[in-house]
Amino acid sequence: MIALLKTLFGFGGEQVSVQQAVQRINAGVLLLDVREPGEFNAGHALDAQPLPLDRIRAQRHAALAALPAHNGELLLICHSGVRSRLAQNLLGQRQDCRCINVRGGMAAWAAAGLPMSRATSS
Repeated sequence: MIALLKTLFGFGGEQVSVQQAVQRINAGVLLLDVREPGEFNAGHALDAQPLPLDRIRAQRHAALAALPAHNGELLLICHSGVRSRLAQNLLGQRQDCRCINVRGGMAAWAAAGLPMSRATSS
């Protein structure tokens, strides 16, 4: 219980601001959106890859296997930063992959006026 509270209140791993996230994305870091598919489809950061928290809970590190190639760093984002912190805690820190939370999530992303996209029907 204490570990969960630490994670939720910001004691559980590296975080970056949305502006720092954009710099890292521009340098080739992969952004994972851990929200539910409906939330992702309603609007997400450009170039974000969907990877719902439920899938991470079920598969842990195996959930990362289908991701595009990345440079060993992964940014995690959700609506406000809580679910992405949980995902960060579930994935932990591995030698081959560093998971970093985007502080404030998509709420901060939108408030900063950063580019967003919506899924289109095919």
